[in-house]
Amino acid sequence: MTASSPGPPIRGVAFDLDGLLVNTEELYQDVGSELLRRRGRMFEPELLDRMMGRPQRVSLQIMIDWHGLPDTIETLAHETREIFVDLLDTRLALMPGAAPLLEAVAARGLPRGVATSSGPDFAHDVLGRVGLRDRFGFVLTSADVTHGKPHPEIYELAAARLGVAPGQMLVFEDSENGCRAAVAAGAVVVAVPGGHSRRHDFTGAAIVAESLADPRIAGLLFSRDGSASCRPLLGGPPPAW
Repeated sequence: MTASSPGPPIRGVAFDLDGLLVNTEELYQDVGSELLRRRGRMFEPELLDRMMGRPQRVSLQIMIDWHGLPDTIETLAHETREIFVDLLDTRLALMPGAAPLLEAVAARGLPRGVATSSGPDFAHDVLGRVGLRDRFGFVLTSADVTHGKPHPEIYELAAARLGVAPGQMLVFEDSENGCRAAVAAGAVVVAVPGGHSRRHDFTGAAIVAESLADPRIAGLLFSRDGSASCRPLLGGPPPAW
């Protein structure tokens, strides 16, 4: 499928959070590096690939198994929170193009939500810090599902919460595991890799965008059925956000 392929119009939008709307994936990498540095270990790119896009308990267990660490998940999770708080206070930021894209989706009147592998406390804290908490109809987290990404459960639930068929839901993801989950759910997927995830396999994505400001997103979001146009909304051709 490509951005110009015909298909039913988009009726709802779901966004991943970490590394997609906010730069927390970059911060996670720094936290993981510090956790392992304290234990005389390295945070290898292959380990990061295994962990990205997964719920925290799953990703920390992968880290423990990878390096044979004696720590428990609870110990690493507590240490992660301590390191992360300082980073959030000083380095948390929206990803490029996030604010204009959300404004355009809202102006179109499309329902929208967040579907993240993070826990509820963290997700709501981060969204509040960047002023986005009230921009979404719902926030689905690891607490809402039995199976984390790459299982499609969270995006099947997102479609139900949006009140649309999965094929009418546009999903924005930055990781291979997240993309796999959304594709398996039957959604239309825009992959927006950043940093390390540029190495990932995004098979099944409609487009692999340079950023949330990629002009191809407008064509996919507003004109996927071949008849809808964003001209009435934006007063011109599809924008580069």
